[in-house]
Amino acid sequence: MPDKQPQIAVIGCGHWGKNLVRNFAELGALTAVCDHNESLAQNLSKKHNVPMLTSEQILSTPDIKGIVIAAPAIHHAALATQALDTGKHVFVEKPLAVSVEDAQMLCELAQSKNLTLMVGHLLQYHPAFLQLKQMVDNGTLGKLQYLYSNRLNLGKFRNEENILWSFAPHDISMILALTGEMPEKIFATGARHINPTIEDSTTTHMHFASGVQAHIFVSWLHPFKEQKLVVVGDKGMAVFDDGQEWGQKLKIYPHQVNWIKGVPTPEKAEVTPVPLEVSEPLKLECQHFLDCIETGKQPRTDGPEGLNVLRVLDAAQKSIRTGAYVAMDERDPTYFQHETAIIDANCSIGKGSKIWHFSHVMRGACVGDNCVIGQNVMIGAEVVVGNNCKIQNNVSIYKGITLEDGVFCGPSCVFTNVMTPRAEVERKDEFLPTHVEKGVTIGANATILCGVRLGAYSMIGAGAVVTKDVKPQALVVGNPARQVGWVSHAGEKLGDDLVCPREGRRYVVDGNNSLREKIEKEAYVQKTA
Repeated sequence: MPDKQPQIAVIGCGHWGKNLVRNFAELGALTAVCDHNESLAQNLSKKHNVPMLTSEQILSTPDIKGIVIAAPAIHHAALATQALDTGKHVFVEKPLAVSVEDAQMLCELAQSKNLTLMVGHLLQYHPAFLQLKQMVDNGTLGKLQYLYSNRLNLGKFRNEENILWSFAPHDISMILALTGEMPEKIFATGARHINPTIEDSTTTHMHFASGVQAHIFVSWLHPFKEQKLVVVGDKGMAVFDDGQEWGQKLKIYPHQVNWIKGVPTPEKAEVTPVPLEVSEPLKLECQHFLDCIETGKQPRTDGPEGLNVLRVLDAAQKSIRTGAYVAMDERDPTYFQHETAIIDANCSIGKGSKIWHFSHVMRGACVGDNCVIGQNVMIGAEVVVGNNCKIQNNVSIYKGITLEDGVFCGPSCVFTNVMTPRAEVERKDEFLPTHVEKGVTIGANATILCGVRLGAYSMIGAGAVVTKDVKPQALVVGNPARQVGWVSHAGEKLGDDLVCPREGRRYVVDGNNSLREKIEKEAYVQKTA
C-alpha cells in the first residue's frame, strides 16, 4: 500500500455506502463524506474523523482526487457527470446508470478527460472469482460450455428498482468476464408477487456466438440465501459458492463425459477445494480504484465494462416486457428501435432509421439510412433495403428481395418467394429474386410475384397483382396488372402532354416505348425546326 493514498470523498453513506466509507478510511484515503441524511453523514464523519461536506463543496475542493458514488441508482449519471466535469476520478456503485445512453455518455466523458471511471462490480475482486477466472483463462476447465448463477434471498425488498437491476449486475459482470464476449441474444422472464409493478424474481438466458449459454436466476422472495456460480467446461466443472466458509468457497469437479459405444457416459471424480487467500473483496476493490488513480491504468471493471453490463440488463428488461428474444447489437445505437421490435444479430441498420412496434429484422439483413419500418413488418435474412425507404404496416420482405433507395411499400402489400408453394413441399432452393428499383411506389394490398423487376419510379396501383416486369415510370393496375399510363419522378400521373404537374419536368416516349425525361437540347431543336 502506498504511504499516502489519493484523497477520496464518498457521496452516499447508507446501506452499502457506509461499507465503502469504512474501507477507504482503513486504507487512509477517506477525506470527506456526504449524504442527504445529515444525521447519518454526521455520525460517520465523527466516527472516521473526516468532515461532512455538501456535494458542491466536494466538487470544488482541489485536493479531493476521487469521488465514490453510492447514492440511489437514479442519481448515478448526474453525480458522475458533475464529478468528471470538475476533473475528479469516479467510482460508481452498480449500476453505472439507469440508461444505456447515460452510461455511454459517461464513458465518452471520462475518456475525453483522461479520468478513471470505475464501476462497483464487487465480485470481480473476490479472491475466489479471481482464481476461477485464472483457471478458465489457462484452460483448466477446457472449453466453456455452460454457466449458471443463483443469487437468492428473502428481502431486502425495493420499490425503486426490481430484482434484475438490484441483484443481477454482479452475475452478468462475472459471466461476461469469464466468457470474454457479449451475448448474441437474451431471453428473460420475471414474476411480480409482492409489488404488482416490480419483478421480485427473474430468470435471464444468455446465448453467445461461441456456443456458450448461461442463465441467471435472481430472487428476493426465497426461503434461504444462496450466492452460487457454476461454470461447466469440457474438461471439468467449478463452483463458486460465496455462502460457504473460505476453505469451501471455490471447488473443482473434474468430472468427464466419455462416449462409450456411442453413448455419452459421465465419469465422476472427487471434488477438490481450491485454497484461497482470505481477504475482504470490498477492500481489494477500493484499493484497486486508488491504484488506478495513481498509475493511470484501466480498472478491471471500467466504464465500458459497466456499459456492457447495462446493455445486457436493458435487453433483459425489454425481453421481460415483450416476452421475446432480444438481439444484442454491438454498434452505436444511431437508429430508433421500439421496445417491441426485434433485431437479430449481424444486422445493419442505418442512421436515422426507425423500427416500429412488433417488427422483426432477421439475421444478416441490411436496412439503409433514414428508413421507416412500420408496425408488424418482417424483413427476412440477408434482405437489402436501401436508404430513405418507407415500409408500412403488415408487410413481409423475404430473402431474395432487394429494395433500392426511396421505395415505398404500402400497407399489407405482398411479396412472394416461390411460384407454386405447398405447405408440405420444401422449396427454399426455388426462391426467385425480386428487384425493386429506385423510387418505386407499391400501393396497399398489391401483390408482387417473385422473379419480377419493378423499374425505377414505377407505380403499382392498390390491389394490383404484378406477374411480369414493370417498365420504369410505368403506372400499372388490375389483376393481372397492366400498364395504364406513366408517372413522373414525383409520382404524379402524366397527361397526354407528358408534363409533370408538380415539378414541370417534361418527358417523351422513345422508340422502345419507354419513358425518358426530355432534355434541353431536344427542346431547342424542336423550337428551331
